[in-house]
Amino acid sequence: MDAPTEISAATPAGTPASATPDLADPRFWQLPAPARAAAFAELRRLPVPAYFGDRATGRGFHALVRHADVVEASRTPAVFLSGPGVTTPEPARWVRMLFGDSMVNLDDPRHAQLRRIVSRAFTPRLLGRVEEDVRRITTALVDEVERGRPEDFVGAVAAELPFQVICTMMGIPAESRRAILDLVNRTSEDIGVARPLRRRFRVPGRGLAALARMQGIVAGIGRERRRRPAEDLISALVTADVDGRRLTGRELGAFFTLLLVAGVETTRNALAHGLHLLTVHPEQRALLLADLDGRLDGAVDEIVRHASPIIQFRRTVAVDHELGGPGGPLLRAGEKVALYYGSANRDEAVFPDPDAFDITRSPNPHLGYGGGGPHYCLGAHLARQEMTALLRELFTRLPDARSVGAPELVPSSFDHRVRSLRFTF
Repeated sequence: MDAPTEISAATPAGTPASATPDLADPRFWQLPAPARAAAFAELRRLPVPAYFGDRATGRGFHALVRHADVVEASRTPAVFLSGPGVTTPEPARWVRMLFGDSMVNLDDPRHAQLRRIVSRAFTPRLLGRVEEDVRRITTALVDEVERGRPEDFVGAVAAELPFQVICTMMGIPAESRRAILDLVNRTSEDIGVARPLRRRFRVPGRGLAALARMQGIVAGIGRERRRRPAEDLISALVTADVDGRRLTGRELGAFFTLLLVAGVETTRNALAHGLHLLTVHPEQRALLLADLDGRLDGAVDEIVRHASPIIQFRRTVAVDHELGGPGGPLLRAGEKVALYYGSANRDEAVFPDPDAFDITRSPNPHLGYGGGGPHYCLGAHLARQEMTALLRELFTRLPDARSVGAPELVPSSFDHRVRSLRFTF
């Protein structure tokens, strides 16, 4: 980050953001998308990261909104820690003890150890079967669209594809899948900054109870696979032996939950945004349909950049750190930073005409799967596979498939969630 000469290493970052909407205020995330984009553009022009919240109590954070800053925080894990928690609020200690730690909330060496176990389980043979499963499930879903003519693209296609792929890859029996999907929906139904009034008075433990039941189902399958391994990811995870370690039942449950949240939610939202973007930008749609094989990869990357399914993750500063190098803004040990991927993906210093949707954009170094480093998304390749297969199948067989009206969004400071999207063909 280029800092003006008057900012020295002794000058803490944290320009008060009095002239812009407050990113810590839930009302900001209910503003129209153009207003939020304009606010982030203003924040990117500030000489130092803006600080939101109460500095005196430490209940605030520095907003990292530039591409270079998000990449630096992602690739410097010794300075920017994930262990205290990357979401807001941070997971309570008793919740982490009961349900296990998600990999996103771990630092090395434990994070590296678990990631090695998971990576070892993704054998070439397993990956080959996953590719076949993606094609088969995609074909079946478009078959069903043709037969049933559903109205909601999210429920019928965008959510169903990654869910079925992950369940098949993990080896979840067909008879358990609907129950798991219902539990997933319960765990995430209250995420968002504008919950309906009826949900604000529900028992707080409802989501945790659903999570416990879901992890119980998966742990039971894991115990069965230890006795009788099959050719699926659960078997590979519970029988893999990396440096004398394999996943415990609690670790397996935490990993499955992460797969469902990171793998299902993000891909479903990217697909829904993608169909709408290709509808409201007919010139880009025409480019894609004229050369599906040549343009699909670029279209997928541009959809992920433009939609940015994950809005932010947080890190905790381990030691005093000058952002961008000597002379840069000073971040103090113990302070929090928020990595705003959507803002980084619109950084004018990296992306010419950043608000434009352009499937020919090249290069496209978007941060839709993270900014690199040890927490770069394990499922990035799978997500690209799913999106590419679905868009190819859909537009080959139903080239006039398009959204009807605007997507119904869930106001959230965490993910760019689409509740529903009407479509037709």
